[in-house]
Amino acid sequence: MSDAGNQLARETSPYLLQHQDNPVHWQPWGKAALDRAKAENKPILLSVGYAACHWCHVMAHESFEDEATATLMNRLFVNIKVDREERPDIDHIYQSALAMLGEQGGWPLTMFLTPDGEPFWGGTYFPSEARYGRPSFASVLEAIAEAHAKDPERVQRNVQGLREGLAHLSKPVPGEGLPIPVIDQIAEQLLVSMDKVHGGFGQAPKFPQPGILMLLWRAYLRRGEERFRRAVTLTLDRMCQGGIYDHLGGGFARYSTDAEWLAPHFEKMLYDNAQMIEVLTHAWQETGRPLYRQRIEETIDWLQREMVTAEGGFASTLDADSEGEEGRFYVWSEAEIDAVLADFSREEREAFKQAYDVTPGGNWEEKTILHRNRQPELGNGRLESLLAKARLALLERRDTRVRPGWDDKVLADWNGLMIRALARAAFAFNRPEWLRMAATAFEFVATRMVETGRLRHSWRQDTLKHPATLEDYANMIAAALTLHQITTERRFLDQAKRWLGTLETHYADPSGGYFATADDTDDVILRAKNAHDNATPSGNGTMLGNLVTLSLLTGDPAHEQKAQRLLKAFSGEVTRNFFPLAGLINAAEFLQRPIQLVVAGPSEQISTQALRHAAAATSLPDLVYQQIPMTAALPPSHPASAKKPKDGRSAGYLCIGPVCSLPFTDPASLSEALRRARKPS
Repeated sequence: MSDAGNQLARETSPYLLQHQDNPVHWQPWGKAALDRAKAENKPILLSVGYAACHWCHVMAHESFEDEATATLMNRLFVNIKVDREERPDIDHIYQSALAMLGEQGGWPLTMFLTPDGEPFWGGTYFPSEARYGRPSFASVLEAIAEAHAKDPERVQRNVQGLREGLAHLSKPVPGEGLPIPVIDQIAEQLLVSMDKVHGGFGQAPKFPQPGILMLLWRAYLRRGEERFRRAVTLTLDRMCQGGIYDHLGGGFARYSTDAEWLAPHFEKMLYDNAQMIEVLTHAWQETGRPLYRQRIEETIDWLQREMVTAEGGFASTLDADSEGEEGRFYVWSEAEIDAVLADFSREEREAFKQAYDVTPGGNWEEKTILHRNRQPELGNGRLESLLAKARLALLERRDTRVRPGWDDKVLADWNGLMIRALARAAFAFNRPEWLRMAATAFEFVATRMVETGRLRHSWRQDTLKHPATLEDYANMIAAALTLHQITTERRFLDQAKRWLGTLETHYADPSGGYFATADDTDDVILRAKNAHDNATPSGNGTMLGNLVTLSLLTGDPAHEQKAQRLLKAFSGEVTRNFFPLAGLINAAEFLQRPIQLVVAGPSEQISTQALRHAAAATSLPDLVYQQIPMTAALPPSHPASAKKPKDGRSAGYLCIGPVCSLPFTDPASLSEALRRARKPS
């Protein structure tokens, strides 16, 4: 077969396009590349990364742009480049294989496959010269090619072992459910493992873990014990005041490279910020802390300013690097800050520098990352006004710098996360403009990201790419159900039901739960089925919550039956490792004790709005809210179907399981009832 050369120029992924001029003969993942490997009987070098990945850039510069290394790669391998954000299904399979080899996963992922696409060895970043305890990339290439050519039995043993291990990805451990006492035990164990000084889990690197924070927050709401609340608020306080947060432009970075939340890995991901908005909204509803409100507002301002595409969808990421340096866009020297704040008095400049840890020597690689964890408490009004004015001046100066790369592809699953978070924040803060932004993004995905009636995973430059994953459908269904509850518009509920129909046809396992890929996705070596959260919530955990919500909104018991089967299919996994199962565990609590609030009365009536605001002000993660003109709109099977407005005033009916309360017409009484409902009787 003739040399195909580098084939990435026709792609739309910003990550793949970053590599279109490499001397490596990169192929995109697909039938053509796999067929070529078989025809030439060459092993495959699979390289997976994403546009905002710092170490992906390093390996590209050291190896993929180097003529000698590229020549070696082209001679020995068929080289395939994958954007892990475009193909999370491919990434998941080969990250799992790497873990089975005893290696820690991450990006760039470097995997070696047989011509049939089966993995037999791999790693992550390999340096161009041997260092960091790692062999040089060139020596790895030669050793792997030699093993494939001269020791096929050893390669086949690896293939067989990994094949058997990967088969378990489709066979989760079943169980009989997750009763509340088991969930309480998990919360207790998580609490013990937390960093009591800085919040979060582990030392370095440290990730936000919003799903686990919500698990602990739910334990606080359920049990009323301050130690759970303190663990969550400590973590949120430190992240909100740490360097992981962009104090000038808003938004959270992917993770902290240290235990104190000071030095982030500077890329900003849509999915992290969606989940942080949601956790902070719940914390603000309960605590009313101005810090949380400020961070939510600033993050949504950043979203609107920097992450909305011209068509209304949400872009994926902002890079960690600019001008070839990680964090260059975000860090400062004391001299730069003094120059920007030259019109401020010396006392005002010193107040800013003291608040944000600005020193002559810097706090990170001789530069300063702005943060407030040395003095995390907010100051008085005069100080905070001064700091806000100084931040604005610095932001204006920063905006003149060379900006990090913007990955503007729109992903259905990440958009679903942000749409739901925005809608919930809009409800809590009574911000209709946030709700409009969420609805606009929803319409984009639901109309522009559909092909032959099916969702697609990725959109960029008017081009759709790749089959939808379970997470695409799960997160967009969750977004639709949230928008339905808050807007009362039926079209969102109808769309959720249509998407569920597609899932049942193409993704469902009759034994319970859903596969990660559709039955007609033809370029994966297996169909994984699991409930593990990664940086984003698992599709099966999200679908458990979706099915419970649909059962309450529609009165159709089939949805609850599917939810029960799904939970049984995965609940035995907690005996192996509960840490990555927060999404499933949180939804399992919802399944056992669903809570609904039905507000009967015209939307425009003041008494309706007052009851709505009472619900919006309460942290109750599992509350299903229905606002209807008359209860006749409820299905006959609904426990509140016969209830009505009371004495001409709107009435709220709080239903726990099959039992509904007497009507609430007083918002304060309803607020108190909602707070009591959080604790099992």
